[in-house]
Amino acid sequence: MSTQFQVAERSGTNNHHLALLRWSMVAIFVWFGIQKFTPYAADAIAPLISHSPFISWLGVFGVIGEARIIGTIELVTAAFLIAGSVVPVASATGAAMAALTFVLTTSFVFSTPGITLTSPSGFPIVSTLLEQFLLKDVALLAACLTLLAASVRRRANDAREGASAA
Repeated sequence: MSTQFQVAERSGTNNHHLALLRWSMVAIFVWFGIQKFTPYAADAIAPLISHSPFISWLGVFGVIGEARIIGTIELVTAAFLIAGSVVPVASATGAAMAALTFVLTTSFVFSTPGITLTSPSGFPIVSTLLEQFLLKDVALLAACLTLLAASVRRRANDAREGASAA
């Protein structure tokens, strides 16, 4: 089996609509990436970072430093998504980076205390604005995984290729 990279929008005859997903993701990553360079956004994400089992170590850079690192990663992700509109490997790389971002942000729902409340029956309640904001990342994760799946194709090596190489 070999892996072939392709621009998601060009991966099939009916995949041009994936450009809508790509450019929506670009807008989101540029917008949120730039915001991470503001004190307001840095303060807003600090509690999420400090309770994360994956990125709490960023606290060594201080609130502003950790936000700038995340903002830089988001802007680099946007750059890969943009390049991915013409470069096949960048299409897969940008989609993978974006998907990992949304896996991480979705994990904040479980790692940040006080976000999720439980009903008397024990069922979790989407109760805070922060949790509502983070739950949209599930849909964004699905969009990024769709771009990633369309950017990577596994194909079986042709037996003749193997025979001719011998």
